[in-house]
Amino acid sequence: MTVGGVTATNSTTPVKAFSQQVIQQGATGQDVIELQARLQYLGFYNGKIDGVFGWGTYWALRNFQYEFGMEVDGLAGPTTKQKLVKASKYDKQYVQNQLNAGNKFTYYGGTPTENQTEQTGNSETNNRQGDNQTTTPPQPTAVNVPAGFSQNDIKLMSNAVYGEARGEPYEGKVAVAAVILNRVESPTFPNTVSGVIFEPRAFTAVADGQIWLTPDDSARRAVLDALNGWDPTGGAIYYFNPDTATSKWIWSRPQIKRIGKHIFSM
Repeated sequence: MTVGGVTATNSTTPVKAFSQQVIQQGATGQDVIELQARLQYLGFYNGKIDGVFGWGTYWALRNFQYEFGMEVDGLAGPTTKQKLVKASKYDKQYVQNQLNAGNKFTYYGGTPTENQTEQTGNSETNNRQGDNQTTTPPQPTAVNVPAGFSQNDIKLMSNAVYGEARGEPYEGKVAVAAVILNRVESPTFPNTVSGVIFEPRAFTAVADGQIWLTPDDSARRAVLDALNGWDPTGGAIYYFNPDTATSKWIWSRPQIKRIGKHIFSM
């Protein structure tokens, strides 16, 4: 049968979006714009919608595939595109109008369209489906966060810290956030917050679903402290609970210190 112009054998629902190409890293154009918009709609991609399939798009796609129980290969083939179409919405005309106007997307989906873009030019008028609408760009939130990290990064890290360390002392929560940041900086791990957190088998909270619990203020403050330079671990990229750890490999790592119930290591 044909799925979105692509012949497939294990599918029953046609993809009514995208083109027939398998979208992969290095691709450019309308398919990539749609891919980025759908991933951003679902909260996996927080970069700029620019139609360029770079590393940010690649890791966002892998995280989507992992969370939806698919083969994690970073390729948007028929099955992945079908799942994206089913799980998200895509207003092609609206997205294209915003791009043509030179607007930078900040969070497509999950919020009224008038709050989904940030004006980059002098015009205050966006055209949507041929109608003129005057919109006021959202005011930025004042947060002491180093450049390179977004509000989505803070939210995702807060979820991870709460899921992994909500019973730990405050220093232990900051330590877990610091490990995430240390991994982002390490060449051994993905170079984005979402890539690190959703890397397969990396965090228990992702595996058991506790990543989606609502974090408290303590978790968020711990993330901000870590983002602003506090690393109680001294550069650790791993941690584990010695009372429950069963992996011989994790015990072999050079240990730095213990904070609460966790041992932090290199």
